[in-house]
Amino acid sequence: MTLVKRILVEKRSLIVGLGLAMAVNAAMYGLVVRPLGVRSTGAARRAEAAGLALQTAERSLAAANALVEGKAQADEDLSTFYDKVLPAGLSAARRLTYATLPALARRANVRYLQSQTSIDATLKSQRLGHLRIQMALQGEWDDVRRFIYELEAAPSFVIIDDVTLAQTDPGEPLTLTLDLSTYYRLGTNGG
Repeated sequence: MTLVKRILVEKRSLIVGLGLAMAVNAAMYGLVVRPLGVRSTGAARRAEAAGLALQTAERSLAAANALVEGKAQADEDLSTFYDKVLPAGLSAARRLTYATLPALARRANVRYLQSQTSIDATLKSQRLGHLRIQMALQGEWDDVRRFIYELEAAPSFVIIDDVTLAQTDPGEPLTLTLDLSTYYRLGTNGG
């Protein structure tokens, strides 16, 4: 009998016990430990995905809050524009053209020739009216530039729509024709 057979015969109960213990251990690993590990890994992945979803939701909430705050600020700015920047009505808009524009021309050393105003009826707004102003001035180049700068920097809400600069004779002053616009708040009666 060989040494291995003799050890197996003499220590059979110990070897069978060790074999059974190893089989039970392998079965426990396969049936209990491994599935729990897989479940644990799946739970960790789900927890990580939930964390990422939470971060995404928090970013979306922050963006939505910023949008709401931005809209509120825009509404406030628009209200300020309507209440404080725009002329209060047609008469205030006309006063702006009859008083402010000639005064700006005098300050800029530009000769005020004429102006015409007309109401733009094509604007379909319930809150705004549109007054067009065509203005003719004469002066030297630096004075004309100063007038345009002063007009742009003035607190009154006047938009320069078109500028035409002409000079009939090189020795004569420049003739500046401006197409201007201003908007004004409409009252309850539409004017």
